[in-house]
Amino acid sequence: MDTIPSVDLREFTSGQPDRKLKFTQDIGDAFEQIGFVALSGHFLSNELVEELYAEIKGFFGLPQHIKDKYEIEGIGGQRGYTSFGKEHAKGRKEGDLKEFWHFGQFVENDPVLEAEYPANVKVDELPNFNKVGKETYKMLEKTAQYVLRALALHLDLEETYFDPYITNGNSILRPIHYPPITQEPKNAVRAAAHGDINLITLLMGAHGKGLQVQNHRGEWIDAVARPDQLMINVGDMLSRLTNDRLKSTIHRVVNPPKELWGVSRYSIPFFMHPISQMPLNCLEHCVDDEHPKHYADISAGEFLHERLIELGLIKK
Repeated sequence: MDTIPSVDLREFTSGQPDRKLKFTQDIGDAFEQIGFVALSGHFLSNELVEELYAEIKGFFGLPQHIKDKYEIEGIGGQRGYTSFGKEHAKGRKEGDLKEFWHFGQFVENDPVLEAEYPANVKVDELPNFNKVGKETYKMLEKTAQYVLRALALHLDLEETYFDPYITNGNSILRPIHYPPITQEPKNAVRAAAHGDINLITLLMGAHGKGLQVQNHRGEWIDAVARPDQLMINVGDMLSRLTNDRLKSTIHRVVNPPKELWGVSRYSIPFFMHPISQMPLNCLEHCVDDEHPKHYADISAGEFLHERLIELGLIKK
């Protein structure tokens, strides 16, 4: 594939079996062939998107000493602020040219999971920041639930197979700020080539060039969505669960041309994670003589811990 396919979630939620089936086939084929789709018909309103961008620009525009007080030690960056250059891609030493914030799950009716996850961090200087972040989190989580229901059908699973694993799941909403580039970067890019850890990622803000996806021929292609679309991709957990039937595609965010170095870039991925107890053992019907089992059995929590060490966010 040389372009990212587009799909409309309203086909799946239409109540019409033929339209629902077509969406299921289209998104399943896209995720098998390139691992990315541009999705319209999601549950985010334009007003909520505008509010969120206003809030995150407000936060990243705060003085550095104020942002720094929201960087919480000892939790691997899972909540609150992570400062510029702190995170790097697996296998790289250079920090990515970005700073970001993490909203985590707003647990409902499960004290055990509430105790497992770090608490969300409240920003005192921006009274609407956490409210808008929570609303966005919930709408993206709802969108992801329907996408996973379509993928369950594509994989010949029961439609709600993923539901119990993603309810109160360990998902993350990550507003990212790529600041203006002030000097020639030394081997550093805004986000080095990587695969995502989670089940699926829903990305807001892929409306200009920068995000690139590596197709199966090893070529880098631009992934640009319309303003009404989310870019959605398969993560390593889903790839592992399906024994690589669904592709976790390597992607990156490249530095802009020099004439655009002075411009900030914002993007907002939602990383859909399951609860830690979800088994990522390869599905039996994704393993056969032509497709031998690629991965050892592991839980989502164990896999996440391994990857956070590789990313330099937590120590061994």
